[in-house]
Amino acid sequence: MTWRSVICFSLLCGCVAAAPVTGRVELRDSTDPAVRKGMDYSGVAVWLEPIMARPVAAKDALRAKMEQRNKAFVPHMLVIETGTLVDFPNYDPIFHNAFSNYNGKVFDIGLYAPGTSRSVKFGRAGIVRVFCNIHPTMSAVIVVVDTPYFAVTQKDGTFRMADVAPGEYRLHVFHERATETTLRPLDRMVTISADPVLLPPISISESGFLAVPHTNKFGHEYHAPPDDQGAYPAVRK
Repeated sequence: MTWRSVICFSLLCGCVAAAPVTGRVELRDSTDPAVRKGMDYSGVAVWLEPIMARPVAAKDALRAKMEQRNKAFVPHMLVIETGTLVDFPNYDPIFHNAFSNYNGKVFDIGLYAPGTSRSVKFGRAGIVRVFCNIHPTMSAVIVVVDTPYFAVTQKDGTFRMADVAPGEYRLHVFHERATETTLRPLDRMVTISADPVLLPPISISESGFLAVPHTNKFGHEYHAPPDDQGAYPAVRK
């Protein structure tokens, strides 16, 4: 399905004007209480992939942050452009060890102390699931995309991408509790002009999703939870 608008050129500045792109995502068939009872549709990644040439990245170095706070990764869902350096500051009074064994980006930043930070550069597009080798309940997702036009849905499901250059794009969405079979048919062609674009609602079913317990960075089950007083049995192989 394609939504088309007339491409307008700014005669005053001699350049093509950019436009905001907005929309809304709704989740259905969910077993998550936050979705079923709270109608929380946050955390869905949405991005526009250019059909022709890839937009030129900003001149400044690309940088983002995923905090470790209250035994959680904040934000839980992070979307970044390829080439972005992500900082992982530890704001907890305990040690952490962020890692990923997923092929989107395999990394292990090791055990590091409260008040310190480690960084990882993400050089190619992909889905990266992040965990802590100490605390099995900690998880996050980093979506790395080849475009500067991306957004993450708010609680009400709305999203906004500002200043999208006119052109032809393919719209993609990613939700961590939806299967690839569900997500792939949601891709669609979008034509952006100088006028604001409101996309039709996007409905994502969580039907068929099965949560699989993750292992530690060694591929083994987690040991007993650490006492957070200096003993970290989950670090051992």
